Amino acid sequence: MTTTLIRCTVVDADGTISFIAPAHLSKALVAACSRGAADHRALLEEAARYDPAFVTRVTNGLAVFDEHNTRAEFDEIRERLSAATIDAPTPFRVVDAVTREASLSPAGAGLVVYNLTARRIVQVQNSYADLKRQDLGRLRENGKPTRALYRYELPTDWALLP
Repeated sequence: MTTTLIRCTVVDADGTISFIAPAHLSKALVAACSRGAADHRALLEEAARYDPAFVTRVTNGLAVFDEHNTRAEFDEIRERLSAATIDAPTPFRVVDAVTREASLSPAGAGLVVYNLTARRIVQVQNSYADLKRQDLGRLRENGKPTRALYRYELPTDWALLP
């Protein structure tokens, strides 16, 4: 079984992170926004309620990024991005023009930008399923869907753009 993937880019007051995720996670990130996540750490913490295994991979990937890249030296991430494929994505922070371009490049089913500062979710390209202001999603356990569902409703001060 092939998993449909999508690029998720998260903007907050501290900067921007980007990662490729199973497309179902895009809904979990909207649910996390609905719970008041103000920065990428809180967003990932809330999203872990819905798919903890994948969120752990993202946070571990960001820790590796932080360990191997410094403020002045970004050769490691440039090399990883040039070697990365849709099957072997790597989470990263946007630190320069190369990483900015990668963060805005659709993967698989597309690209969704979660701007936590502006409280705006932009479905730049999304061929998987339109994100909605209120919806249901399926909880995951060890990356596998369970029978349990979660419900969310995005507050009215959030913009959700097609």
